[in-house]
Amino acid sequence: MKHILIIEDDTVIAEVQKDYLEANGYSVDVATSGDTGLQKALQEEYDLLILDLMLPIVDGFEICKQVRKAKNIPILLVSAKKEDIDKIRGLGLGADDHISKPFSLGELVARVKAHLARYDRLVSNSKPHTAKEEIRLRGIRIDKLARRVYINGNEVAFTSKEYDLLLFLVTHPNWVFSKTELFEKIWGLDSYGDIATVTVHISKLREKIESDPAKPQYIETVWGVGYRFLL
Repeated sequence: MKHILIIEDDTVIAEVQKDYLEANGYSVDVATSGDTGLQKALQEEYDLLILDLMLPIVDGFEICKQVRKAKNIPILLVSAKKEDIDKIRGLGLGADDHISKPFSLGELVARVKAHLARYDRLVSNSKPHTAKEEIRLRGIRIDKLARRVYINGNEVAFTSKEYDLLLFLVTHPNWVFSKTELFEKIWGLDSYGDIATVTVHISKLREKIESDPAKPQYIETVWGVGYRFLL
């Protein structure tokens, strides 16, 4: 049974979400303040985090930042604000998705199922390593089974979507992909979200793999078209 943590200061909303998720087969804990939620998220084992942005004591942005540093689990941000800047900031801090209030409980469960299924498909450490399961390219080494990335010999932490995007680009060198194509390839045709998240994730990749993100040597912007990974 998948274990989910909801961090939401509105107890009515939190309990309704909890009841609906439990009815769909999930084990759910609730925290109604930012400090308590952060402590639980870091100290206990969860498969997914549903995180409200506007929280007392510690806000959702800070919680997202701290959890992403420590754990590689899906983080679904929830906010009553609809401004793109909040979505972009949250995704830039490592969140996997954003959902705006009000939303249907059916949509919430659909997104939870989609992210958990994607993590289950992608995370695998059970097979022995072979040469085909490792990619080396100009200072980048990707261990596909362990989902680890090394830049010039040093391991660098990537969120799930950052890793997926990097792996896709590396395995399709010199091909130009539009933002829409990358969104469909990485987030899926049935995903909810905005293609602006592609720009955010490209920027985060450059920060992690480029010696000078302002002058990228790996991920090139093809103006008016999209992006390509240079071989």
